[in-house]
Amino acid sequence: MPAYDLANRLVVGVASSALFDLRESDAVFREQGEEAYRAYQEQHVDHTLRPGVAFGFLRRLLSLNDLGEPDDPLVEVIILSRNDPDTGLRVMRSIEAHELPVSRAVFMQGRAPYAFMTALNMSLFLSANGDDVREAVAAGLPAGHVLGSAYADDPADRELRIAFDFDGVLASDAAEQVYQSGGLEEFRAHETRNAATPHDPGPLRDFLAGVNRIQRREEERRRTDPDYPSRVHVSLVTARAAPAHERAVRSLKQWGVTVNGAFFLGGIEKGAVMKVLRPHIFFDDQVTHLRSTSLTTPSVHIPFGRINETAR
Repeated sequence: MPAYDLANRLVVGVASSALFDLRESDAVFREQGEEAYRAYQEQHVDHTLRPGVAFGFLRRLLSLNDLGEPDDPLVEVIILSRNDPDTGLRVMRSIEAHELPVSRAVFMQGRAPYAFMTALNMSLFLSANGDDVREAVAAGLPAGHVLGSAYADDPADRELRIAFDFDGVLASDAAEQVYQSGGLEEFRAHETRNAATPHDPGPLRDFLAGVNRIQRREEERRRTDPDYPSRVHVSLVTARAAPAHERAVRSLKQWGVTVNGAFFLGGIEKGAVMKVLRPHIFFDDQVTHLRSTSLTTPSVHIPFGRINETAR
């Protein structure tokens, strides 16, 4: 078999706990131990797992492969699992039952699988295991902890709407550190003084760059097919407001990435915006913001930066 090159693809790693609803089997593991869990999964190997928090997002992301050639997909989703291969059979059969084009997987029998992210060119890893995610982020890897339970997904909706916070997600948390130590006025003054200086990139800048590559494919499709509807929409949703908005906008431009819309909320609750925006996934570095968004929106905590070190 010829080598399969991941270099120019958008590669996302996902734990089975983020792709599917594993609350029932996880309860068996916690209450009865590993052997009972293995027996339970074997007994239920043909019982298709229900979609989990990240299912709709990943289904739509994979659907964008129709913009490329059948043997040269733009997007690759790879399972990164703590299961062993035997107990992972139920996951792979559920993937097949849901008709997801996912064929690659890593099963690590109880060990954290995130160490393989770099080898597999992943720009994002999603898991419901908070410890795995924190360890991955501490190692400098782009990982997120999915929050909440599964969400109703409309298969007829072909769009993919992604929303990002800015500080601690797309950018480093340097400005957030100024806010935490000096307050709002010092933060505003600092960002105004440095408006022309781009922020250092944060953990998900490269993931956004990969999404932008797919959006450029959509632009190419529209040039040959004017009726083609844009499916990918990216929004920035941040607690920043004027005048601190300018440095964020300039940073995105100087990094060579783009968003379709921006919400500079200045402290307005993000959950209210999400109910209208209806993204299929939202990334934020602060759990306090995600408590409201996760009630209605597939939400992901990026445990990056000093504020999350303090939380630990």
